[in-house]
This record gives sequence, C-alpha cells and structure tokens, in this order.
Amino acid sequence: MRIKLDNLTKNFGSQTVLNHIDFEDDFSTLAIIGSSGGGKSTMLRIIASLLEPSSGQVTLDGRAAGSRASDQLDYRRRLGFVFQQNGLLKHLTAMENITLPLIRVHSYEKEAAVQRALQLLDRFGLSEEGSKYPSELSGGQSQRIAIARAIAPNPSLLLLDEPTSALDPEYTIEVLDMIRELKEEGRNFIIVTHEMGFARKACEKTMFLHEGKILEYGESNELFSNPQTPALRKFLTTLLEWNVRQ
Repeated sequence: MRIKLDNLTKNFGSQTVLNHIDFEDDFSTLAIIGSSGGGKSTMLRIIASLLEPSSGQVTLDGRAAGSRASDQLDYRRRLGFVFQQNGLLKHLTAMENITLPLIRVHSYEKEAAVQRALQLLDRFGLSEEGSKYPSELSGGQSQRIAIARAIAPNPSLLLLDEPTSALDPEYTIEVLDMIRELKEEGRNFIIVTHEMGFARKACEKTMFLHEGKILEYGESNELFSNPQTPALRKFLTTLLEWNVRQ
C-alpha cells in the first residue's frame, strides 16, 4: 500500500500537533512510535478520516477522502479502525458489535453478517464470548473482539491506535499475537504502539514522530539498531533503562 501525506498539519487552538508533514512511501505493516503528545494518534485519526486536518491531505493508493460526505464514507469503508479503548457498543453483545457495522455500513444481509462473525469468533478462539456484553469480557477479549469487528468487512488497511495500552501483560500478548497472525496472512496495517519489541520484530517499517514531525523513518530493524537522531536515541534508551512503555 502507498501512503502520501501532503503538507499535513493539525492545530488544536494555538497548539500545533502535526507540523507541515510531507511524506510518501510504500508499506505493508507500519509502526508509529514516539513520546506521548507527539501526534501519533492524531495522525492515525486523520489517515482514517475521523479527524479533519487543519491543512494538507492524506492519500492511500492514490485515493483521498474528499470533502463530500458520500466520498468520505466510501473512503472509510475501505479501512478498519481499532480504538485505544476498543470502542465496543456497551449495549450490544460481542456478536452484535461485529454484525451491526456489516449490515448498516457494508450492506451485508443479516445471515451473511452472522456467518462472517461466527467465522471470526471461531478463528480467534472467541466463540464462547459471542453472546457476552463488553462488561462481561476481559480487556484482552474486548480488544480482540474490536479487531475482529474491524477486519470483518476485509478492509484494505487496518488502523490500530495503541490497542494494548490499557491491558495487563498477559492480555497484551494475546492481542499482539492476534495482530501478528493478521500480518502473516498478508493484511496491511498501521499501528500506533508503545510496544517496541512488536514494532521492531513484527512491523516492516517504523516511523518516529517527535514534536509534530517525522524525525526518522525506515526499515524497522535498521531504525532500532541504528538511530540517527539524538531524540530517537534518547527515546529508546529511556525505554531500555526503565523497561516501561513510554
């Protein structure tokens, strides 16, 4: 998949979160890393057309979101998005959380949507959780259901916004294993993450955002092995020293 960012800028009041970013490259799996407040989640939401940039444009495989509501909806249909706190609808069961978008957004017949949901629940070892509500699920189960919901319509690109940030270590492993499995089947994704081991080993390329700019970008193993800027060296050293997610 090819991504192009043209003069991408996002301001919140007087604060500039993304600062005139120009970027273009092909990728299959991309990790976005950096300190909190560096613009990672903001960039991901703009790529997903969930947030309007202050200026500039995002293009995926030559296609931009456009300004008309119908064009934006068509653009979003090609993407799957996983929120930091899973974003499941609390009044719906796990099964209903998967089937409702298929029916309402992607025009699936109900029977086909149910079959697709059952297939995914079985594949990811979640069959027994299908009838449960989000309040009855563990954090790891909720996030895995959210990922299943995002991939159910077979999007061309999956976007994950810090999917393990609120999870205990055992649940973090469950979710990362699921994402790695998706990579192995050839699914394209961009993940905002604080899990440096996953970014290095499971993602083809990594982007380091710092103070609203792309400070470093490249093949993941090379970027982690040979950081070129003091900011990235400091960021990685801090993580290694304290062994915590920054």
